[in-house]
Amino acid sequence: MKNFLLIICLSFSIQIVAKDHNVLNYGAKGDGVSLDTKAVQNAIDLCSKEGGGKVIIPSGKTVVIGTIYLKDYVTLHIENGATLLGSSNYEDYTTDTHKNTYKNEPHMDRCLIFARDAKSFAIEGYGTIDANGHSKYFTKKKGGRPMMMRFLNCKNIKLKDVTLINPAAWTSAWLYCNDIVVNGIKIISRVNNNGDGLDFDGCTNVRVSNSSFDTSDDSICLQTSRPDKPCKNIVITNCVFTSKWAGMRIGLASRGDFESVTVSNCTFHDIQDSGLKIQMNEGGEMKNMVFNNLIMKNVPRPIFMTFCQQRAGVDAPQDMQPMKAMHGFIFSNIIADNSALDKNSAIFITGMPEHYITDIQLNNIQFKVSGGGTKEDANKINLKEYTLETLGNWWPEFSKVGTLPASGIYARHVDGLSINNFHLQTINEDHRKPVVFYDIVNSSTKAIFLNRKEVHLKF
Repeated sequence: MKNFLLIICLSFSIQIVAKDHNVLNYGAKGDGVSLDTKAVQNAIDLCSKEGGGKVIIPSGKTVVIGTIYLKDYVTLHIENGATLLGSSNYEDYTTDTHKNTYKNEPHMDRCLIFARDAKSFAIEGYGTIDANGHSKYFTKKKGGRPMMMRFLNCKNIKLKDVTLINPAAWTSAWLYCNDIVVNGIKIISRVNNNGDGLDFDGCTNVRVSNSSFDTSDDSICLQTSRPDKPCKNIVITNCVFTSKWAGMRIGLASRGDFESVTVSNCTFHDIQDSGLKIQMNEGGEMKNMVFNNLIMKNVPRPIFMTFCQQRAGVDAPQDMQPMKAMHGFIFSNIIADNSALDKNSAIFITGMPEHYITDIQLNNIQFKVSGGGTKEDANKINLKEYTLETLGNWWPEFSKVGTLPASGIYARHVDGLSINNFHLQTINEDHRKPVVFYDIVNSSTKAIFLNRKEVHLKF
């Protein structure tokens, strides 16, 4: 009897602590027109004050908000059939939500959902967050383009099952956060510019899985805007990417270190720039990354790696930082079909003279391309290096170099490059070699095939 009463008491206590807070009970109209920011924020504040629980956006309702602030132990639960809709009025977005960390982009400082120094919070449910970021409402000239989410110095965060659509800028910026789980989400960010998906800046212990991305800019970014905040222990698996720019970008903003990243069992399709875009240029060190079991279709550069100097962050010193190190990469079991694209489709890996990328393995790769490279392309020498003179004030993009003298892999300024079991198929005649090395130290090539016939290349 005593045990039975104890169980009843414990159950009652748990129900009191873990209370659901339906925003309609706090005055939200949920009619898709009325601004419900205060009601939603009041529900969040009380939920956190009482020790945590769920703030419910109920099914069948469209709740319009400006900026809201997530708090400790709060789960923002968007029910199936519910929509949390961003206001179309720029003035409904507050100015105390930190900032965008990239230079020349203060018009992206504001955001819809913000958290600072919060712990153990979540966004979940089968409903939709629609940031309503259409260009008819938000442009740089009209005042700015708010991001959908920004989390600063937070820990133990979960983002699960929700659909995130129509940000005016990035979908999310995660700044210096630890212990992140993203699972089962869908991002569609095509209605405005710079529609990144998930941007993890100086974050640790990140797991992203079972999600899909359709973005107008990089789908997932790993970056480090502070030298004391590394990006490390990152796992990305079972995801689908399509993007106007890159599927995954690692680096660019790279003042801090990157370490221990794995990407596996993902598909990339219809991407304008690169599948894996890995770039180190602000003085950090990048090492120990594995990319395995990937399928790509219509992705001009399945792998694009650069090591150079450029200033990306708004807080970065004006002087260029010394190039530290970029080493330890394995790419295995990749199928890429670019037969529908033009001749500018290749794996491109480049360090700088006397600043090598080191220890790269390319294993078990099938690569289909359209071909079409001319004799002039094949004899191309003195390709531009990614110097500051070449870059100006912009990023190390492929367009700065242009057509490569290789139809499959072009690599330069690398120490320790191994290629094993690389199969290239060209649809049309191509006068370029399948693999071209320039300034490569300590290389190994084995089992290179062109149109199903093994070729033996001299480097």
